[in-house]
Amino acid sequence: MSERTSIVAAHQFLRKMPAAHAERMAALATHVTFPARQMIFEEGTPARKFWLIDAGQAELEARVPGNGRVIIEELGRGDLLGLSWLQPPYQWQYGAIATQPVQAFEFEAAAVREAMAADPEFGFELMTRLMAVAAHRLNATRARLLQARVGVS
Repeated sequence: MSERTSIVAAHQFLRKMPAAHAERMAALATHVTFPARQMIFEEGTPARKFWLIDAGQAELEARVPGNGRVIIEELGRGDLLGLSWLQPPYQWQYGAIATQPVQAFEFEAAAVREAMAADPEFGFELMTRLMAVAAHRLNATRARLLQARVGVS
């Protein structure tokens, strides 16, 4: 396993992934940074990438009629940022902003979808991990929207 693969594979989201799959993910990864207060993506815009956060913090936010901006979840080291790239129409369902400088591994969604289709074992492995994040995100969204509805912060 190369040093680059070891670094990417050490991310919480990819831990214990089979070596060949981790190598594939590492080959698709680019390391990027976002300064604090930079919008990473906006709700309703095309979802073409996703990120595995290596350092820093970002907030997922939703626009809720009558309540304005609601913070859905704070994400940091070890978290995956972005799920809307998985299903058409590939548009962000939330917005995300860096609240601290963020370092992350960035992935081009189309390339990852192609890799998943080309290798069903890899696709299943990755989809299983993504669905765990999606289930957690749905629960976090529900909790935050219920809080916003009753005015609890």
